[in-house]
Amino acid sequence: CSNSSLTVIYVENIDFVAPFSDGLAAIEKDGQWGFINEEGDIVIKMRSDLVLIKNNGKDYPVFSSGRCLIFKMKEGIKYFGYIDQNGEQILPPQYLNATHFQHDMAIVHVLIKTNVGNSQMLKKPLVSYDYFEAIIDPDGEVIKYLLEDPIHVTLSKEFLRKPPVITSKFISNHLIAQWSKEKKWEIIAIE
Repeated sequence: CSNSSLTVIYVENIDFVAPFSDGLAAIEKDGQWGFINEEGDIVIKMRSDLVLIKNNGKDYPVFSSGRCLIFKMKEGIKYFGYIDQNGEQILPPQYLNATHFQHDMAIVHVLIKTNVGNSQMLKKPLVSYDYFEAIIDPDGEVIKYLLEDPIHVTLSKEFLRKPPVITSKFISNHLIAQWSKEKKWEIIAIE
């Protein structure tokens, strides 16, 4: 008795295939990442701007809540945003740091630009930058600000070599653990 079936190869010479998450699986080829659907079709072409997450000893991008975290370098500073399952930018890179979505929420650093005057000598406005740590939904709407006061930041590649550290983390679908000024964890309910 012979079992003859047609084998169709959708993608060849792949270096790594991640497990499916949110209906898509990440595939790596030559240091770039794309995504296939459950039929094996490439739905997001290979790209190098996806943010990886460590899972079972391997780093790879994931979709959660229909979003995948991306980054873009602007003047030597890394900004974060999100794409949808078609590879379209839903939330352009605008955050100083961001997490992958969990429970339809992500933690981001929302950048605030404030005009503080004008320089007559330089003939340009003087600006100050601060950021807030906040929880957003998949559409980018702020659900809750996690810091009472903004944190000042100098937007320069010399001062901002790495993204500012996110001090909060999801511990359930309605609780956040946040590192306090007293260097202790606090548990906060998401309402």
